[in-house]
Amino acid sequence: MEHAISPLDGRYAERLSHLSDYFSEFALMRSRCRIELLYVLALDSTRLFAPLTSDERERIAASLDLFSEQDYDKIKAIEATTRHDVKACEMFLRKKVNLADNNLIHFGLTSEDVNNLAYNLLFKEYLAQEQLPQLGKLLNTLCDLAEQWKAIPFPARTHGQKASPTTAGKEVAVFLNRLHRQYRKLKAFRFTGKLNGAVGNFSAMLAAFPEYDWMTFSANFVQSLGLVHNIATTQIEDHDTWAEYFNITRQINNIVLDLDQDFWQYIAFELFYECTVAGEVGSSTMPHKVNPINFENSEGNLLISNSLLALFADKLCRSRMQRDLSDSTVTRNIGVALAHAYLALTETLRGLQKVTINREKCLADLNESPELLAEPVQTILRTAGVEDPYMLLKEHTRGKKITREALTDLVNSLAIDDDLKQRMGKLEVSAYIGDAARICDNVVTLVKSAMSPEK
Repeated sequence: MEHAISPLDGRYAERLSHLSDYFSEFALMRSRCRIELLYVLALDSTRLFAPLTSDERERIAASLDLFSEQDYDKIKAIEATTRHDVKACEMFLRKKVNLADNNLIHFGLTSEDVNNLAYNLLFKEYLAQEQLPQLGKLLNTLCDLAEQWKAIPFPARTHGQKASPTTAGKEVAVFLNRLHRQYRKLKAFRFTGKLNGAVGNFSAMLAAFPEYDWMTFSANFVQSLGLVHNIATTQIEDHDTWAEYFNITRQINNIVLDLDQDFWQYIAFELFYECTVAGEVGSSTMPHKVNPINFENSEGNLLISNSLLALFADKLCRSRMQRDLSDSTVTRNIGVALAHAYLALTETLRGLQKVTINREKCLADLNESPELLAEPVQTILRTAGVEDPYMLLKEHTRGKKITREALTDLVNSLAIDDDLKQRMGKLEVSAYIGDAARICDNVVTLVKSAMSPEK
């Protein structure tokens, strides 16, 4: 690990090693062999060939159940000679399962039939077993914070300047709502796959068995893998759905990046603070520092992930004519982008678990800003028929530091009903939060309902 080129396999190896089940060369070889063997079983069901014996089926089942390091090493040894990875898988399986008719293995296929399905299985499993659960954990964490903080008055800023108050929970609920939309898209997402030969026309299959419905066979096989059948392709699957998947992931990354940066600034404004952890050091020279390193680490990893995902989305749905091999090199790096995103979300979760709201600071900031009542005052004055109350309040408050008394004097000087003056006199900056708490409740209820096991 000390000599790893990538921090994913070095510094962060212990936290990310389980992702090798989806993104390593070993995982890809295992998935290729799985596709080849499942294809043999599907061919057997066509009754176009002599039926497999019970012993052959047992060997296939055993090979599907276990793909060992020794199996991988044997394939790589063959590849060293063939210089072709999928052909090496085929040659390995011919020896391992030892069928009476080894021609069933890779019958009528092109390498991309195996590759696209192998990758899609890995991505599908990563989405279901890692990405969605992690995003769900983030949503649950944000639900908890939105509920805890839903009624805590919180200073808001627009253009970096003080704006009408909100609540801390409402600020969290905004991110929760945004991420929930992407979670729903990701949960409903389905990868596409193809199995149709060298240029996508079932030509070799039909040459061997002209009367057989290979198109229906292909559709059934692809769908049996939990994928959507792509009916018209070139030699390669077009990867348009890959681009859609990358873009959903990018949007999740962007939302989390926005969250990271906002929380970082709230900590800088001392509206939030991070609980200290025994033994941690914030600076090599300033002992007092508690740095928001989790949000910063997340931000950096998200930027790396997004730069790669944007490249993949642009590159992989384009190919010269039927195909060129530039896509193969690029595809091997997809796991890098997804692993950086996964690492980023683990950092964001760690940061959120250490954050506490500084209620006293929030209230102090609000109480020191009576000018924030200019909005409700001018709005109420509109109902009293005062001529252009916005300009009136602008003249008295814009760019100025006013007192509550000055604002009250302004209101009392107007020719309006006393009950309105009293109503405005009772306004408190910290209570001017609108329906923020109910918005929090609605968002949390929506998310929890959508994520319940029944759903």
